Amino acid sequence: MALILTFLGKGGTARTKIAIAAAKLLASQGKRVLLAGQAEPTLSILLGTPIAADPQEIAPKLQAVQFQASVLLERNWDEVKKLEAQYLRTPIFKEVFGQELVVLPGMDNALALNAIREYDASGKYDAIVYDGTGDSLTLRMLGLPESLSWYVRRFRQLFVNSDLGKTITESPLIQPLISSFFNINWTADNFAGPTNQVNNFLEKGRAALADPKRLAAFLVTTGDPLEVANARYLWGSAQQIGLTVGGVLLVSTETNVNLSEEFIPLPVSVVPDSPTGDWQPLIDALPNFEAQALQAPKPIEIDIHNRQVRLFLPGFDKKQVKLTQYGPEVTVEAGDQRRNIPLPPALSGRPVAGAKFQNNYLIISF
Repeated sequence: MALILTFLGKGGTARTKIAIAAAKLLASQGKRVLLAGQAEPTLSILLGTPIAADPQEIAPKLQAVQFQASVLLERNWDEVKKLEAQYLRTPIFKEVFGQELVVLPGMDNALALNAIREYDASGKYDAIVYDGTGDSLTLRMLGLPESLSWYVRRFRQLFVNSDLGKTITESPLIQPLISSFFNINWTADNFAGPTNQVNNFLEKGRAALADPKRLAAFLVTTGDPLEVANARYLWGSAQQIGLTVGGVLLVSTETNVNLSEEFIPLPVSVVPDSPTGDWQPLIDALPNFEAQALQAPKPIEIDIHNRQVRLFLPGFDKKQVKLTQYGPEVTVEAGDQRRNIPLPPALSGRPVAGAKFQNNYLIISF
């Protein structure tokens, strides 16, 4: 399994330069690296070589690829058809061809995440450096397995317990009708076949997101107060989806700029804004990404003995954090991110007894 590394922050070109330097650094250490970017030409221009929709070697141990949403959608359409044929007796998608599909808003992020998953599963790479948008859209993309898993958990159980679900499961009249359309026995598995496949897929994504050895982000900022504020906001938002932020990369030509107070306890590394093509000074200034990610605060800690859940939410104050418990899970809202937290059996079903926001931590007691 590969280490997946990405960077968050406003400075687009500076952030892409750091992604390139990070990929070169990891490749120089003997790792097989894939540098993945978006369809825009920035990455190709900075590298000085065209980047295509398929990985190509640009240096020893280093390959680069461009995520083109239309190409990814076309390639994934065949997989959709296979799934349809698996469950539907008379497929309807066979008359629709991948070459005619149009990318809708939000599809590009889902397709990019799936491409990262496939490259990771291929076993060809030790590290994948993803140069995304570096903003809240990237965070929503990386948090997609967590978000979708909640929808599956919540709505599957609601359907099973509903009158409609019970009617479909128990009715001797409806079952033959359903069986004439579908290839599976809905009475016997009660949606277990397709939903278990989805759950297994999402669980792997959730496990990778929660493991700093597998997935980590680093903040990129300058000394500009607006960029610092944006980086702090993205830091807290990343914690909300369960993504480990390992450190801060301060792009500056001055060595006396100090942002340690704004990002405690993360280490801050000062990196130069090197001219395009002069990568070595930038590479030399980069930190040990893997070591810093492992030392970073965990986004969430569950203490069963003391009946507490601790969430690390830097960048927010008490007024920006909201806690609710409408369903079987606890919902935490901070900034523009909402997270539903499944509780272990020892805490599940217990009402929240109290909550406090202290030293960037939301501490929930049961």
